Amino acid sequence: MATCPAGHDSAADDYCDVCGAPVRAGAAPQVEGTCAACGAVRVGRFCEECGQDSLSPVVTPARPAVVPRVSWHVTVEADRAYFDRVVAVGGPDAGAVAFPPFCPPRRFELAGREVSVGRRSRSRGIFPGIDLVGPPEDPGVSHHHAVLVASGDGWAVVDLGSTNGTTVNEGDTPLPPHRPHPLEPGDRVHVGAWTTITLHRSAGEDA
Repeated sequence: MATCPAGHDSAADDYCDVCGAPVRAGAAPQVEGTCAACGAVRVGRFCEECGQDSLSPVVTPARPAVVPRVSWHVTVEADRAYFDRVVAVGGPDAGAVAFPPFCPPRRFELAGREVSVGRRSRSRGIFPGIDLVGPPEDPGVSHHHAVLVASGDGWAVVDLGSTNGTTVNEGDTPLPPHRPHPLEPGDRVHVGAWTTITLHRSAGEDA
């Protein structure tokens, strides 16, 4: 049985079957080096620490794919075009409600499985996630008006049997109560006399 320069007993008489160093008479000893894969000191062809073949290229692990991070939010604003439609069809109390002269847009982040829409009432213990109490306050919005529910990879709106109903985009027919209506990014949910809630989707990258 042959012995390699590293002292291993080898059944093969050309290269050590333990570390790969040459053992044949006259063969040049393998120069010690550093394993390209793990950095350990290498004697012979194969690294004794990780088994890397020094004659094989080192495969660099592929960088993990970047997973997009999707977030959702809504903007709430006074919608003059929607208000004019309500007045034109003689909506509830249309003649008694005036369009607000100033109503800055508001933004609400969507998180969790449900986000309620309505008007806050401390006396009744009602605190909607999307609180439309104002100012200015849209009197056509019910305290428990609607709810936005996470649905698959998006959102849906459910009217909760509100007094004045809920419509989407240009539709004039109120949604059936307690039935989810799927929404797409950019869809506009109309509640009350002039309030429009627009759904937005944004995608970033996780670090």
